[in-house]
Amino acid sequence: MNKEVQDFVVAKTRELISAHTCSSETKAAAQAWLDAIGTGTEAAETKKYIDELEADIMPIDGLIAFAESDAGAQVFGADTAKNVAAHAKEIKSAGAKYCDCPACAAVEAILEKKDSILA
Repeated sequence: MNKEVQDFVVAKTRELISAHTCSSETKAAAQAWLDAIGTGTEAAETKKYIDELEADIMPIDGLIAFAESDAGAQVFGADTAKNVAAHAKEIKSAGAKYCDCPACAAVEAILEKKDSILA
């Protein structure tokens, strides 16, 4: 990966780690990738990191379904779950493919560079 792409991904990875919506598994994969930059394990950690990001990003339809479910109401609270579902439907109608929370936004930006990252 070239320096420009690496700098971008490092910055987005730091945003991801600091996002309150980032899962502990994704934070661990992100930190492992950062720690591996410039080492002999960088390529392997990069692949693991991309796999984790692809597994954890929330597709917009999944967010809508979750926010409208009983589990979503338990996690967010009933009123907030309704607001999350409405917001998700609004951004979907504008073309969003994924949740736009801070973690998913960072992941989406990183995955847009996937081909350059894995090259």
